[in-house]
Amino acid sequence: MKSALAPFGGTLALAAALALGSCSTSQQAETATTAPAERDTALGAQTTTNTVAGAAQTKNGITLTPFDDSPKFPTAQLRLNQPVAGSSVPSPVPFSYDLTNFQLTKMTGGDHAQHMANSMKGQHIHLIIDNKPYIAQYETKFSQPMEPGQHVILSFLSRSYHESLKHLGAYDLRTITVGNNVDTTSAKVDLKAPHLFYSRPKDTYAGADAKKIMLDFYLVNTTLAPDGNKVRATINGTEFMLDQWLPYMMEGLPPGQATIKLELVDNGGKLIPGPFNSVTRTITVQP
Repeated sequence: MKSALAPFGGTLALAAALALGSCSTSQQAETATTAPAERDTALGAQTTTNTVAGAAQTKNGITLTPFDDSPKFPTAQLRLNQPVAGSSVPSPVPFSYDLTNFQLTKMTGGDHAQHMANSMKGQHIHLIIDNKPYIAQYETKFSQPMEPGQHVILSFLSRSYHESLKHLGAYDLRTITVGNNVDTTSAKVDLKAPHLFYSRPKDTYAGADAKKIMLDFYLVNTTLAPDGNKVRATINGTEFMLDQWLPYMMEGLPPGQATIKLELVDNGGKLIPGPFNSVTRTITVQP
């Protein structure tokens, strides 16, 4: 984000990658959030780096495996020009972005594009309004109908298979007000507080796409650690504690509806206050 909330630096690079100088770490001073490394040796290009992301967790037939070997775009940047942060605008709301070193509609390379649900329209922007299901945007300018009131808007760059980019400059978080004469005093959101946003999975997964389903979320103003804050993912009633901000591969979901609940919790398992820090979604699995 371009305000007091901007993304964070990476971890988990292999020693071999460090020896080649392919790992870079970035962190904005205003926030304490960290993210997986977004590394590359050529400006704006994508590369695939295999790293040790951690052990899989298997419970009640469901396996959750973290991964960090997707193509990296360390120099990709997103800037939201409109709507202006804190402004009052009519609906539909005009959006305008500037992107650097990231190409919308391009297919992301790497093995995951073959093994997970992949947008045939290519790379895109995830637009999340008030932590509702994201809207995929494949152009830098568009208009979005919105209800009157104050809204929290998160935008971030996404690979074609919907995995978010989590490095410095890849996202923007702001509030706007839609409509006139709107009372925003009771709806004020502290953008400097820790926030969790749900991204994937979404909707229906069928056939091959149902075998490996990605779980991905977005964090603002927090870190995850074995001895710190965590994301508690409850999948069909089975609880997993996640201590890394990474995408996770879900396998073993049975046919039918699956319920996924994500919560941002402290080291003691207590929910961290925030309007978006507990969210539940339902998807459909059709093998």
